[in-house]
Amino acid sequence: MSPGAAAGVAQLQDTIIAVATPTGMGALALVRLSGPGAYAIAQKHIRPWPSEPRAVQLSTVYNLGEVLDRSLITLFPGPYSFTGDDTVEISTHGGYLVPASIVAALISSGARQALPGEFTRRAVLNGKLDILQAEAIGDLIDARSQAMQHAALSQLDGGLSRRLLQLREDLIGLESIIAYDIDFPEEDDGPVPRDKIEAAIAKMIASLEALLATAPAGELIREGAVVVIAGPPNAGKSSLFNSLLGRSRAIVTEIPGTTRDALEAVVDSGKWPLRLVDTAGLRDTVDPIERLGIEVSERYLAGAAVVLACAENSAGLDLTIDSAGRKSTAPVIAVRTKADLAPHRDDLNREHVVQVSAHTGEGLQNLLDAINNAIASKYGEAAPDLPLLTRARHRQALTTALVEIRQFQQAWREERLPAPVASVHLRAAVYVLEELIGAVDVDDVLDRVFSSFCVGK
Repeated sequence: MSPGAAAGVAQLQDTIIAVATPTGMGALALVRLSGPGAYAIAQKHIRPWPSEPRAVQLSTVYNLGEVLDRSLITLFPGPYSFTGDDTVEISTHGGYLVPASIVAALISSGARQALPGEFTRRAVLNGKLDILQAEAIGDLIDARSQAMQHAALSQLDGGLSRRLLQLREDLIGLESIIAYDIDFPEEDDGPVPRDKIEAAIAKMIASLEALLATAPAGELIREGAVVVIAGPPNAGKSSLFNSLLGRSRAIVTEIPGTTRDALEAVVDSGKWPLRLVDTAGLRDTVDPIERLGIEVSERYLAGAAVVLACAENSAGLDLTIDSAGRKSTAPVIAVRTKADLAPHRDDLNREHVVQVSAHTGEGLQNLLDAINNAIASKYGEAAPDLPLLTRARHRQALTTALVEIRQFQQAWREERLPAPVASVHLRAAVYVLEELIGAVDVDDVLDRVFSSFCVGK
């Protein structure tokens, strides 16, 4: 049995404990204890015991008469807690020793060290969250941009779950109409009109297609949009990279070919997380080391979401745009670097060129706006009231459900299968949605979801 499955229903009677804050030097640490025996175990080590739930109590934590710490204690009785079980949270002084010694003391009295994600897993098993909301907690912890934060909070609030539950209810309703029509074809007003079934199916397909259309944008929000800074050597690419980051990461010199490998960093533009890539200068070279760097640049260009074609003048821009266009299908933004210097005469009449200066900061916001617009034009933007699909698991499940519904639609139109047989496709779609949300108990799904969670969450 896998560690995740071992933490399933069979071990819900265990009381688990973990430090819920990162290990290391810090002012505070949080020890979380949860399970049926949480109160009994904690009472052996905490005095005075809090007099009421959800009220912070300053107490002393002991082990065998020895003081371990003066801590803030909060009780969360089940089922009104995060996990649904009795929970004790102990806010201790930070560092390594204090929280570790408290965990060791409570383990000696009957608690068990929690597995990664086990607290959240219990919340799912106890009906406090569904699997989509549990995944949103992981996404919120991992979020590196405002866009990912907002998407995770929307999913945690149940936006995607409600949408899928409504689809599930619509499918079940359609199943029941077909079943009733099969069993009682002459009742009431006679057989159910076929166009009514067709309209209901078309509505479900449109809803699924709208959700799946958010997947490219969701993937970019989760992983970041790769923005490749390309151009000839000494075109100001590394200076631009450092300016967009707000700190020096790339070596900036007047020597061509300084950047021998790609440097990557994430910038939160407010709308999209951008994975900026500073690449080696694009040029012909016999230097084998520099050639390797250029090959890395070309691989990044092939997978870019946006390419910034950088040069100091129009002639350099034309060459860079042409080179980038042959190596990438991504939108190319022309960027004239070193705009603080006197412009060339032919630069003055150029359109659709973003003028930037890494030295003065001129044009940097315009460049970010241009990048965001290029990404939105290529990948689209979801409607404000439409939740985003941010995980491959979501896309695979909804794609499968869509295929099943379309197969039912085709069989229904062609009347090539008896209705009870055709409706098997509807039942398959319902099951896929239930598995996605967690309405069915599937241990391997839970194992996949919580395999990347941190201990204490």
